[in-house]
Amino acid sequence: MSREKIAVLTDSCADVPPHLAKRYHIAIVPLKIIYQDRAYLDGIDITPEEVYNRLPLEIPKTSLPDGETVEQIFRNLKAEGYTSVIAIIFSSGLSGTYQMVKLVSEEFPELKTAVFDTLSGCLGTGATALQTARYIEQGKTWDELMDLIPRLIQNTKVFFSINTLEYLQKGGRIGKITSIAGTMLNMKPIISFAPTGELINVAKIRGRKQSLMRITELVTEFAAEHPGKRYNLMFASGGAPEDLKTVRQTVLKLLPKRVNCWEGEIDSTLGVYVGPKLIGAGIQILEDDM
Repeated sequence: MSREKIAVLTDSCADVPPHLAKRYHIAIVPLKIIYQDRAYLDGIDITPEEVYNRLPLEIPKTSLPDGETVEQIFRNLKAEGYTSVIAIIFSSGLSGTYQMVKLVSEEFPELKTAVFDTLSGCLGTGATALQTARYIEQGKTWDELMDLIPRLIQNTKVFFSINTLEYLQKGGRIGKITSIAGTMLNMKPIISFAPTGELINVAKIRGRKQSLMRITELVTEFAAEHPGKRYNLMFASGGAPEDLKTVRQTVLKLLPKRVNCWEGEIDSTLGVYVGPKLIGAGIQILEDDM
């Protein structure tokens, strides 16, 4: 086992399922979901399901975690005897959370800390945090982790099928005319993360069924680019469990040799921007045998 006691810290956008966060002792920094009546802590005061249910009535805003909240998490980790912290954080292309955690970590010089910008979000960030925790459990050293984690981030791809253009239009990310035309044509965009960490459209598919099929193809195509490599698979739903089941079954049939298969619920922050019934699938290539 590693001589150091290394903690893994991530944020609520990672969508690490609670039982896995508990299993691997992963600390979660909650972002804020802000309604007119009050602000909520993502995953603590409010669940993704509650956010999705309230979307027809009000689209909330999202905000960074409180600095005091992040500081308290670092204090807690120190009190629990951790000597080092690895922070695996949501894309800096969409949020300032990475910069905040990095700044707060500098206030704890007694803790050896590395803060990683995953340039990803739901599924991608979570898979990287979970795989890092598994490496620590396996006894990987700090130096080994510093080599492995950047490769995990680089070799992680996630894809999301959007069910409606309504929330992209309301959030100002597409025009009203584009939204109306896309709705009339039953367009179901597929989004992913650009190398800069921003959301990008990677495909425009007509029809939900075809859109779900396309994200399974994108995952398997990425696997085919790394023949012989071990891999993790990730799946998540924003209130569409049956569609998630279909995608998961299809991918697992095509890629049966996964090391891990993680399933979660898509976080409130992403759901606010793209709406309910989002389906995500991802793959993470493992190069720890190199």
